[in-house]
Amino acid sequence: MRLILGLWLLALSVASQAGVYTDDMAKCLVASTSQKDKTDLVRWVFANAALHPGVSSISSVTPAARDEMNRKQAALVERLLTQACRSETQAAVRYEGPIAFQLSFQVLGQVAMKELMSDKSVSSGFDAFVKYLDKAKLEALGVK
Repeated sequence: MRLILGLWLLALSVASQAGVYTDDMAKCLVASTSQKDKTDLVRWVFANAALHPGVSSISSVTPAARDEMNRKQAALVERLLTQACRSETQAAVRYEGPIAFQLSFQVLGQVAMKELMSDKSVSSGFDAFVKYLDKAKLEALGVK
């Protein structure tokens, strides 16, 4: 069943190929963020995703809390781009264009989500749906 969850999560990510300079920028972003930075990033993504009408009813993120998360993200991005990873950012943008921002921060987001997903409580929560699957139907497909 973890295979199904893994495939589902993989489908949510966008496969992209980055150049060497973008790879260096992404590595710097990841290396220059603390566990707290990564947790704050995931909280920010969650708070903004919660604005979608399909899920807004299950979230209680206040506008003030969201604004504070936006301030933290702005400070983090500014620190990463203008201080910690300045030379990597300049090279990536110079040689590979503005897409370097998207691809590098995508890597940082994936690392942050992977760390969040590795928490036992989160993992158990995602595994909970398995008890409702019709195992016979899946086994008929060759999934065990």
